[in-house]
Parts: sequence; C-alpha cells; structure tokens
Amino acid sequence: MKKILTILLAAFIFIQFFPIDKTNPVTNDGMDFLKIKRTPEPIAKIIQNSCYDCHSNETKYPFYSNIQPFAWLLKNHIDEGRKELNFSTFATYEPKRQAHKLDEATEYVEQKKMPLESYLLGHPDAKLSDEQRKELIQYFRKIQKEIETSNAL
Repeated sequence: MKKILTILLAAFIFIQFFPIDKTNPVTNDGMDFLKIKRTPEPIAKIIQNSCYDCHSNETKYPFYSNIQPFAWLLKNHIDEGRKELNFSTFATYEPKRQAHKLDEATEYVEQKKMPLESYLLGHPDAKLSDEQRKELIQYFRKIQKEIETSNAL
C-alpha cells in the first residue's frame, strides 16, 4: 500500500510539470456580443458573470487551474465552451448561426443546463436566480428575433 501511495504521489508531482496554456485570445470589441448588440448593463453583467469564463476569450482562470489534472479538465471544458459559443467572436458568425446560437443559449438557460452545475461548485456567484434566467431568456429571444428580422429583409 505504501508503495502504491508513493507511486501515485510521484505521478501527481510529475504531471505538475505539464501546465495548461492560460493565454486568452486577443479580444476585439467590434466582434463581442455585448458591444455589438449594445447589451444593457444589468444583462451584460449577468452574461459576463455566468457565461464569459467558458464562452468568451475573457476567461478568468481560478487557482485550481494550476493543479493537474484539474487544469486539463478545465482547459478542455473552456475549449469546448468557446467552440460551441464564443461571445467574443459573435460578430464573425453568419446571421443564421447567430440566431441559432441564441436559440440554443435560450434553451440551455431555460432548462437550467447552463451554467453547468460543475462550474457553479467553484463559482456560486454565477448561479442564476429565476429572475435572472427570465431576463436572460427574454433578452436572447429579443436579439434572436432582431437578427432573424434583419436577415429576412
């Protein structure tokens, strides 16, 4: 048993030499969802607080991002989140894709699938109240409809 614990400790120490890259991609206000849609400040704060760590290029890495294997899992999660929806590059999406992404975001917020429970464990302040969910859903639907209307013209 002591030998196994020694091997596990050595492996744990060894993997610490393989940190994740915590460099955020450069942001451009002209492509950011909150800026291009002139999101009202109260809604913008909700989105920044509950969505931006995984769905933008403005990730704030927590202390455990320095500890493997947690950091690897975190980095994978962030990469997947940005791949699904990146608010920092929202303007690069075609209008049809923008509308679709907002429809998906609305669905996830409505069904309480976002923010993820695993994220909320380390970020309890990101938890959305029922009122915040309602505001976010209404806002996403409003912007989605605006995109669809302007795209139909």
